[in-house]
Amino acid sequence: MSNQREKLFTGFPPVSTEEWMEVITKDLKGADFQKKLVWRTNEGFNVNPFYRVEDIEGSLAAENLPGQFPYVRSTRKDNKWYVRQDINVKDFAEANRKALTLLEKGVTSFGFRLPKNALSAENVEILLQGIAPDKVELNFSTCISRTIDLARLVTEYVRSQNLNVMECFGSIEFDPFRKILKKGIDEPNWVEKAVEMVKITAPLPRYRAITVSGDRMNDAGAYSYQELGYSLSYGNQVLSALIGNGIDPSMAAKKIKFEMGVGANYFMEIAKFRAARWLWAEIVDAYKPPCAHDCDNKAPDGTCRCAAKMNIHASTSRFNQSLYDPYVNMLRTQTEAMSATIGAVDSLTVRPFDEAFETPTAFAERIAVNQQLLLKEESHFDKITDPSSGSYYIETLTSALAEQAWKLFLETEETGFYETLKAGTVQDAINASANARFNAVANRREILLGTNQYPNFGEAMSQKIEDTAAHCGCGSDEGQNSPLKRLNTRRLSNAFDELRLATERSGKRPKVFMLTIGNLAMRLARSQFSSNFFACAGYEIIDNLGFKTVEEGVNAARAKGADIVVLCSSDDEYAALAPEAYNLLKGGKEIFVVAGAPACADDLKAIGIEHFINVRSNVLETLKAFNEKILL
Repeated sequence: MSNQREKLFTGFPPVSTEEWMEVITKDLKGADFQKKLVWRTNEGFNVNPFYRVEDIEGSLAAENLPGQFPYVRSTRKDNKWYVRQDINVKDFAEANRKALTLLEKGVTSFGFRLPKNALSAENVEILLQGIAPDKVELNFSTCISRTIDLARLVTEYVRSQNLNVMECFGSIEFDPFRKILKKGIDEPNWVEKAVEMVKITAPLPRYRAITVSGDRMNDAGAYSYQELGYSLSYGNQVLSALIGNGIDPSMAAKKIKFEMGVGANYFMEIAKFRAARWLWAEIVDAYKPPCAHDCDNKAPDGTCRCAAKMNIHASTSRFNQSLYDPYVNMLRTQTEAMSATIGAVDSLTVRPFDEAFETPTAFAERIAVNQQLLLKEESHFDKITDPSSGSYYIETLTSALAEQAWKLFLETEETGFYETLKAGTVQDAINASANARFNAVANRREILLGTNQYPNFGEAMSQKIEDTAAHCGCGSDEGQNSPLKRLNTRRLSNAFDELRLATERSGKRPKVFMLTIGNLAMRLARSQFSSNFFACAGYEIIDNLGFKTVEEGVNAARAKGADIVVLCSSDDEYAALAPEAYNLLKGGKEIFVVAGAPACADDLKAIGIEHFINVRSNVLETLKAFNEKILL
């Protein structure tokens, strides 16, 4: 076999960008290129419909290899990530049995959430019986009031095992600003606690002690540039505080772990993780952490380049998980897992598909683990590092997203992340993004499959919901006032979930009858649109192939006991059909609706027709109004 690469298409002359644009402009037939083909992202920059090699000339990643500073492509030469499963510990022996079983099923990392009132050396030993700290990544968390105690227990346990501590990886998660973000309560002594956490875990060089919870922002509805920009500022606030309190810059950087969410914006999420490593490496490098070792990764000036490696644990997003059609959550988490692993994260948690409404079942947890194993064992994502490198599109996204996140980082750094948090600026910005996304879902500008589009018509979920809300007692409940602002806790589907649950719990399921008549293509299209529209509220849909006359359709609707009658036809035919149907239904209990936005709408409104549904309708508000009319 020849070792020379075959140069394809050498027989064709090169085509310039200008020539491509000429063809595109001609095909648009006068339409505006910017409005028609350029995507205006929520991240603050535009995305073109195509990119070429000149768009990435001089880009940082072009000459960068995996494992090389500033780590755009990866902090490692391989792409072997930890498959993490979180376990909420109630009974230590039971949690241990569960962990040992999971090890046999492919899990390589655990996130143990320990009860604050049961922390002891004996319980830690019971929990980790048979689990090798030098073979499995171990992560621990508890109530912030006991995190320092937990750090001592874990450090003592690992040291007592007489292992090579350089082969023991994990973390004891101290999140300094968790209480502000989640509960709106300040943690004024966070610097002292962070310093103590670093000192306690110093004997475990590969254990992280400080957690930057970008995933909390992601779960609150933040856009990618916000999660990234604020996370970087969060990390820098902690890093500078540690260094300012006498912690060696290299150790300080190596004790920080970033927990980030991964959402449904597939390519943007890949770019986010690439940009995150790049920007964090530059931030850490600015502190010039000294390297005490003679290693290949030491900079010419003696700076420790290993300290600039960002450790990222990614979790699939809670924000876009839905109550209804929950198996769709598996599709969401699978593409999110792909983004994270292509983006070369260090460890990954895939959330079970039923987490939004119940304590995850054994089946749901097994599927969540298998989703990662599928990427490893069947798709071989761990066999190649940063396959997106060189992609004109993803490289451009990486640079553009990095630029927007860096702008936000610099803005936040003017006062510092902690002060910005206390002022509520971070919370206001993220909550505003969440509200914009709630509005987009209500208007179907953002689609949640199975929730605001293509719902499962006959599904009922009210009996499957568990009340899993709980807190550790270290702060206020969600319904109580708090001294500081906090992040949104509602999921993207919540308003639609509540709408449909109201229908279920009312004891009455409204019937929506499709009065299809006239133009075959238009009546079928509009009946399908209307069926999906009303099914989002859990209404019973009665579809029909078509009627010869309006009177026949009205009689059939009344025979079925319809609560809503939707006229489905063409715009041209509505001028005659809609008044006839309206007059026949006048005086009855039925609500009359016209599907579409015909030119004669004003004339129809003049005779008393009130209700129209079309692609410009606010689905959520429209259905709420129908619920108020029918369910009361």
